Amino acid sequence: MRPAPGDINLPLQVPLDALNIEVYITAMEAIRRIPPPRVDYAARAYWAGTIKMGLSKFFILRVLHDGPMHGYDVARCVERTTRGCCSPTEGTIYPVLREFEAGGFVTAIEEVVQGRQRRVYALTDAGRAAFRVALDAWMEATAALQDTGRAFAAADRASAQRAGSQEC
Repeated sequence: MRPAPGDINLPLQVPLDALNIEVYITAMEAIRRIPPPRVDYAARAYWAGTIKMGLSKFFILRVLHDGPMHGYDVARCVERTTRGCCSPTEGTIYPVLREFEAGGFVTAIEEVVQGRQRRVYALTDAGRAAFRVALDAWMEATAALQDTGRAFAAADRASAQRAGSQEC
């Protein structure tokens, strides 16, 4: 059953007549047929990107735990602290810092540094508490990953031994 004219909220303000409704419905059906992008779960790049996205916020809190700094320094310190594993860009750093500021986890103070206006970010008590919670969560996840790695290696060794004992 087709909707009656006026029953559809189109993004553009156009008069709704039978032709416009037909075009809209045809376009929506075409959009539904577009397959979602394929995720290559076997690609290291996918997993590395997923891990880095999760770790970025953690390491931003981590470096601010050492003391106040402006966004550029936050990015460089995260890169140095992670030995290059996480190297956040301005497109990553500043939205996270704004999110942390809006949530009360950091404060930002305007300062003039070498003649330039800079925002210097500092952890609040809530930010320090959030870092401790995040550290506990990541340590728990790390232990689970290490256990999984050991179990996987043990299963591989057992499989190899079974395969070796069957050769005669």
